Amino acid sequence: MTTASAPPTARPLPRRSSRAKRDWRGWAFVGPFMVVFLAVLVAPVVYALILTLFRQQLVGGTAFVGLANYGQLFQDPKFWESLLRVTLFLLIQVPIMLALSLVAALALDSARLHGAGFFRIAIFLPYAVPGVVAALIWGFIYGNQFGLTGSINDFLGAEVILPFSGQWILASIGNIVTWEFMGYNMLIFYAALKVVPTELYEAAEIDGAGQFRIISGIKIPALRGSIVIATIFSIIGSFQLFNEPNLLKNLAPNVISSYFTPNMYAYNLSFAGQQFNYSATVAIVMGIITATIAYIVQLRGSRQEVR
Repeated sequence: MTTASAPPTARPLPRRSSRAKRDWRGWAFVGPFMVVFLAVLVAPVVYALILTLFRQQLVGGTAFVGLANYGQLFQDPKFWESLLRVTLFLLIQVPIMLALSLVAALALDSARLHGAGFFRIAIFLPYAVPGVVAALIWGFIYGNQFGLTGSINDFLGAEVILPFSGQWILASIGNIVTWEFMGYNMLIFYAALKVVPTELYEAAEIDGAGQFRIISGIKIPALRGSIVIATIFSIIGSFQLFNEPNLLKNLAPNVISSYFTPNMYAYNLSFAGQQFNYSATVAIVMGIITATIAYIVQLRGSRQEVR
């Protein structure tokens, strides 16, 4: 007679402590980046935010004022004038620059342009020129008394072209910025066009589509993400406008003021006026405005891409 033996009971597994489950090896990879990130991005922003809460006074030294610097900034006509000028610059210069970049990229990608390699390098080359050098080059061209503009006016016998006048100074700066960054944006669009499958072009040609139909139906939709990226970069660059007007200020001191752009205003407040706290307030507000507009553009671009 055989008896059934009881099934062996499962031996409970030993509990692993939560400390043993943690694997810190990942931090060894991201640790150096996090240190640099905290040191060069987070720490300066936090320090600037702290500066905005204080004010240096003639009596009593540095005092905590809370949000008083922000209240003063929102009532500062110089800040609003500079912000309005940069906004106008953005609304006019950025579409023109991106349109020219798009046309150049489409022309290079069409395979019907002779010397495409030369034009690609020639259009991109101004981006390799430092901004300071570019501003100086165009400053000598714009000069009414000594530059190419002065020579043309002398030839015509009248002051026909006045790039440093109040009516044209913003367009003159926009021309410099367009010259500098058109090639950069063209390269973004051109790279995006190169990843479009050639089968789409072949199918469109079989269906009888012309070049304009291929551009509007295939190439432009394929460039939507690149256009959003280039627009965001251009918006950020417009709100950071500083080098060109600051260098041309010596040639047109009566037209370009110390608060021509918000960045120039913050710079002069800090290094000429010794108002570090108020300058930090201008920088923080401009950072918030720039980030908000860039986020809205990215959000709208992403939604259209999903559709």
